[in-house]
Amino acid sequence: MAGCLAAAALLAACAQAPLRGTGDLGVVVERAAGRLQLVETTGARIIGQVPGLGDLSHASVVYSRDGRYAFVFGRDGGLTKVDLLRQAIEKRIIQAGNSIGGAISQDGRMVAAANYEPGGLKVFATDTLELLADIPATYGDGKKSAKVVGVADAPGNRFVYSLFEAGEIWVADLSDPKRPAVSKFRNIGKEPYDGLITPDGRYYMAGLFGEDGIALLDLWNPAAGVQRVLDGYGRGQEKLPVYKMPHLRGWAVAGTHAFLPAIGRHEVLVVDTVGWKESARIPVHGQPVFVMARPDGRQVWVNFAFPRNDTVQVIDAPSRRVVQTLKPGKAVLHMEFTPRGEQVWISVRDDDRVVVYDTASFASLKELPADKPSGIFFTTRAARIGF
Repeated sequence: MAGCLAAAALLAACAQAPLRGTGDLGVVVERAAGRLQLVETTGARIIGQVPGLGDLSHASVVYSRDGRYAFVFGRDGGLTKVDLLRQAIEKRIIQAGNSIGGAISQDGRMVAAANYEPGGLKVFATDTLELLADIPATYGDGKKSAKVVGVADAPGNRFVYSLFEAGEIWVADLSDPKRPAVSKFRNIGKEPYDGLITPDGRYYMAGLFGEDGIALLDLWNPAAGVQRVLDGYGRGQEKLPVYKMPHLRGWAVAGTHAFLPAIGRHEVLVVDTVGWKESARIPVHGQPVFVMARPDGRQVWVNFAFPRNDTVQVIDAPSRRVVQTLKPGKAVLHMEFTPRGEQVWISVRDDDRVVVYDTASFASLKELPADKPSGIFFTTRAARIGF
């Protein structure tokens, strides 16, 4: 009898909660509140909240392969697994003193956290958050530890990342999580500060803060070593103060060209991805932070560092011209396209709102309230390399 009552209660609970998939869901990070807003893109609406995520001042998110679970990396070293369907924290651990981001493996079984303090990469099981591997980022005499930045997933259950102080790129093969195999590429340039992997998973690119240029590693041919791209692109010109570092996960690859932010300059750089040579420079409103391609690659959207951070510009990829300038509000921090790119959601921190734009007409469609919003992450990322 007790079993029948339990089954009846379960059926009643299921009847009350609407059944849904996860393909149009996402989260908006409310950095000051330590909270996630859960959203759906189809109706452009907020469907719930999940509090208790700690310091989200530089939070990033990756998704399980089914899009149900969000893994949130907090600045306090927290790694939190959030169930989007139950709208609740599944598990939360403090895995380091300061974490800057993470990635999820090709098979979806491992999640890696990149750490500033104490440095290094930690890899956890996605189902339990059990620690599988701890790879210190030691260099030189082995007594120094570097900040890990720019971690990205690569095919073959590998994680690729950069060591800021060491000027190195490491590739960790987690085919056997208990015995990770690490390949180290040294002397790649001064102070790599972030990185990305191209959509096909072949090339890893690390931006350099200590000098003008990009470090490029061909993961299909690692024996060739690291190539320099855009070497000295600001040579002979006065350096400008950098108010906010570009976030390279937002670099845009559209067709056979990559659109990259020039550090400290009011330019977007265009590189031919066939020969990895500079092909154009596009003057823009300010220092680019995110340079993001719409899913079809036709448009590239750019936001900017302080003090010009109330503006977003749209570049037409074929003509390489700025075709639209928008003013969403004070302190635009992040942009995210809906799965097929008909809309873009933009977080406006100092106006406490998210603005939704139509990417064809550039009309403002909707505004959603949010407490100091920063990152916006849709579950579409679950099926993409490097996201």
